[in-house]
Amino acid sequence: MDYISTRDTSETPAKFTDILLGGLAPDGGLYLPAEYPELNDATLSSWQTLLADKGYAAVAAEVLKLYIDDIPAEEIEAMCERAYAPEKFADPEIVPVSELDDGIFLAHISGGPTAAFKDMAMQLLGELFEYELDRRGSTMNILGATSGDTGSAAEYAMRGRKGIRVFMLTPAGRMTPFQQAQMFGLNDPNIFNVALDGVFDDCQDVVKAVSADAGFKAEHRIGAVNSINWARLVSQIVYYVTTWLKLTETNDQKISFSVPTGNFGDICAGHIARQMGLPIDRLIVATNENDVLNDFFNTGYYAPRTAAQTHATSSPSMDISRASNFERFIFDLMEGDAGRVKQLFDMIDEGGFSLAEDTRMLDVIDEFGFGSAKSTHADRIATIRDTWERLGVLIDPHTADGVFVARDWRKDVDTPIVCLETALPVKFGDTIKEAIGTEPEIPERFAGIMEAERHVVDLPNDATAVKQFIKTSIENTEVR
Repeated sequence: MDYISTRDTSETPAKFTDILLGGLAPDGGLYLPAEYPELNDATLSSWQTLLADKGYAAVAAEVLKLYIDDIPAEEIEAMCERAYAPEKFADPEIVPVSELDDGIFLAHISGGPTAAFKDMAMQLLGELFEYELDRRGSTMNILGATSGDTGSAAEYAMRGRKGIRVFMLTPAGRMTPFQQAQMFGLNDPNIFNVALDGVFDDCQDVVKAVSADAGFKAEHRIGAVNSINWARLVSQIVYYVTTWLKLTETNDQKISFSVPTGNFGDICAGHIARQMGLPIDRLIVATNENDVLNDFFNTGYYAPRTAAQTHATSSPSMDISRASNFERFIFDLMEGDAGRVKQLFDMIDEGGFSLAEDTRMLDVIDEFGFGSAKSTHADRIATIRDTWERLGVLIDPHTADGVFVARDWRKDVDTPIVCLETALPVKFGDTIKEAIGTEPEIPERFAGIMEAERHVVDLPNDATAVKQFIKTSIENTEVR
């Protein structure tokens, strides 16, 4: 399997282990496989049996083998077994699926160590990083940005791992107290938390700016864990596959997904699964008040907002106005025209771009199956309250956005709609209390987390300052 950049397909194709540690392509684009592997009836049927007999980790290994040909198959299997060991997750199924009501289901992808769906990719990414660094006899300094859950998932997956440091940028004051406690309470020598003066998009821009400095990136061995890293996306394809396997009896049955969306990573994995041939009907983008993506899928106009225009909402992990993974979808929509993709994304700083007059926009629904809708604070509060009082199911605000949008779309699709759970309610106590009158119970595994001492450094929204902090921290700490 070869990998190419969304902005220049003329470069020599890379292999999986080449792109694993780097994140962005040298030209600033994102990596995609040169072609998507195709699923057939025989494969889907064999995976159905495999899931029943050996579980989630075994299916994950089979999916990864389709995309990785430069790591031995037995190593991939072993890494998946460790990443998805039942003792790490709240349910031995790893991703159980339950019916909510009226043809709407929940895929529970938040049962991992940090109670967020990001664990599904990060646990595997930790294994892949450690394997490849050990093979190369090298070290890596991970630089990431988080709007809430990516940071803690990455830090819990990488803490104590051989040859790895983590530098995680967070928007100062924009995460919930529980999210901050999860990250800032860690006191591991290879973990560095940075509170940046800005919003998530500012943090993400700094990550891209640092990564774009080829000299600094090479000298300090900078790697990425955000969903710009292809390894994260490929691992997220797995739960689309296993959810489909659990809800279908024949290979011609389709299901739809409603996905709370900020950075377009989670739903991009679904798009790729659909391109592979997984029988998915609709991929429904569920946004909050930061509805740039909803605007695009309804109008064809993509206009990322400034930091000042980005709303602080009660589903903060989606407070994003510049969706990094969106470029991967546009590459497919442009039929692999990397020059056109580069041209479009070069227009972002000028306000955005419009495909409203482009005939390819018609393919968004017909070929790619996308739809969208938005949710507001009032919508998510009402949805949380309803699912609790009427159904006895407590969901977090982001999942509530997905459920609200799924209910809105229910009249327009004939297939079951699966809402991808984003996190557990414990992370968003204030919003849950507003919805149902009491804060959610803190699971025993998180007891005492709010009282832990905080370890975080405040920095200005400036790539130069962040680079200096990274340089100094590397010089003053060793990784085993």
